[in-house]
Order: sequence, then structure tokens, then C-alpha cells
Amino acid sequence: MGRNVSFNRPDGQSLQGYLAEPKSAPNAPALVVIQEWWGLNDQIRGVADRFAEAGYRALVPDLYRGKSTVEAEEANHLMTDLNFGDAAGQDVRGAVAYLKGSGSARCGVTGFCMGGALTTLSAVHVPEMDAGVIFYGYPPLEYVDAAKIKAPLMGHWATRDVPFPIAGVDALEAKLRAAGVAFEFHRYDAMHAFFNETQVGEKRLLPIIEYEPSAAALAWTRTLAFFGRHLR
Repeated sequence: MGRNVSFNRPDGQSLQGYLAEPKSAPNAPALVVIQEWWGLNDQIRGVADRFAEAGYRALVPDLYRGKSTVEAEEANHLMTDLNFGDAAGQDVRGAVAYLKGSGSARCGVTGFCMGGALTTLSAVHVPEMDAGVIFYGYPPLEYVDAAKIKAPLMGHWATRDVPFPIAGVDALEAKLRAAGVAFEFHRYDAMHAFFNETQVGEKRLLPIIEYEPSAAALAWTRTLAFFGRHLR
């Protein structure tokens, strides 16, 4: 369903990405889909494919420039080396501009784990984004200038999340509310990465992550309804 594409960042640098599109809707609304810390792998391509099947043009920017991994130590190294401000303000913003410049009137952003944190930052640094859905990831809150956030947000959070404790979600919620941001947060009795269908039983890459089918299904339904309201 998808194909590799190249697009430019605002600074003119070229970037690769994976683009999945619905078959008969060239002007469909669009989404930038941001990877977990593992990189642009088959799982996140599958998420983009699912969004395309739901009627969206979905672009996954290759933030690691061709690298991906199944090793937590290497994933942590790749994520640590990533400049989050540059990734949001340049990579994601360039992806939004590419989608809007190639037929989509409106464009949302969504991401998972590290991508959730980048979705939060994109709400600050990408004024062109029209809506955002965050899956279990937030940046250090001192980097979230909530006064700059104009797009409505939805967040899906795991109450048993170790990498992103729920107390941080409470603090982010308070910060967004104080700034008058339109948002709705949902909490699930689940562990980190509950939406990632590859993280099951012995296949899990870390003991602190676990796919939770019922939570994933509910989050997906809520996400499609939210983007339907704000992008269609």
C-alpha cells in the first residue's frame, strides 16, 4: 500500500519517509505518524497502512535516517542522539508541509512512545498542524510552551507506564489546562506500548511493555473519531 518518498524540511534539507495513501482519495486529509524509539520499522509502517485504510494519507518521516533496531540499548542510543527540537520543528514540520502541499487541506500529527513526546513538541513548534493524538509519551515539561499550542489534542496514557509515569501526565494536563489548550486525555489500565501489537508475551522487547488489545482497540476508535472531527 505504501511507498517511500522524499520531502524537504523548512531548512531545505531532504528527508525520506514512508507514505501510505487511500486508493481513491488523492485529496484526503493527512497525518504525520511518528515512530517509537525503535525506528521506522514494519510495525509503524503497518500503523500508517491502517490510517490509509481509514481514509488518511499517512506519512512516517524517517527520523533516524535509515536506522532501526530491536535492541533497547541501541534504541536508547538512537533516541538520545536525536535532537528533539529539530525533529519536531524541521522533520515533522516538513512532513506536514509536504502533505498539505500535495493535496491535503488539513493535517494531523500522531506518535507513539518517543513519537508521542514528539507529537507534544510538534503542537508547540508546528503551527500548521491541525490536530494531534499523543500515545504514551511526553517530553520534559519545561520544553512544552503550552501558550503556543493552537491545535486540539488527544492523549492516550497507560496508568502502569514505567518510562512515562502517569504523574507526568497529570502535570502536563495541568499545564495545558492553564494555557487554555483544547484537549482530552484518556487513561488505560495498561503498560507502556499497549498499542503495539508486536509486543506480546515472549516476543516483547522489554519487560515493561505489553500489548493490551482492548485498550488498543478503544484508543484506535477514539483516535479515528477525534481526527474525523478535526480533519474532515
